[in-house]
Amino acid sequence: MIVINEVKSGKTEYMELLLIGDEQAEMIAKYLDRGRLFVMRNDGIICAACVVTDEGNGTLELKNIAVYPGFRRKGLGKRLISYIENRFGGSFSRLILGTGDSPLTVPFYEKCGFRICGVIRNFFIDNYDHPITEAGVQLCDMICFEKELPANGRADSEGFAT
Repeated sequence: MIVINEVKSGKTEYMELLLIGDEQAEMIAKYLDRGRLFVMRNDGIICAACVVTDEGNGTLELKNIAVYPGFRRKGLGKRLISYIENRFGGSFSRLILGTGDSPLTVPFYEKCGFRICGVIRNFFIDNYDHPITEAGVQLCDMICFEKELPANGRADSEGFAT
């Protein structure tokens, strides 16, 4: 049974998992406190997590999504994104994210209904203290994606900490 819960305290306890989605702890620290962390469990076992942040003007950003290797390719990442869309669709109008130009992540986000809306040149070179590689490709540019959120989401009433 899949269960998704928000973690409000002790967020750094999930750093090992979050480092799968963002390889530098210093970068995660920049958004973890102001973000909302959601953890997915499959039959009680932690398998995935994501962090979203309120970027203003009706925009929610998916800052990190990570799935433990043993749980990949089972639709859990897509299910976690769908949960976020439905949870926040009533109070945010669009979901954005940035990812490396990787043959693994770009097709995944496109299959989830995101469309490319921009590129930030040299993001991974300028912002990380070591080369980031994925699927044998060194990441250089950040690919920016966006997706409209459903207006009939369940309107999250808890808001974000400021």
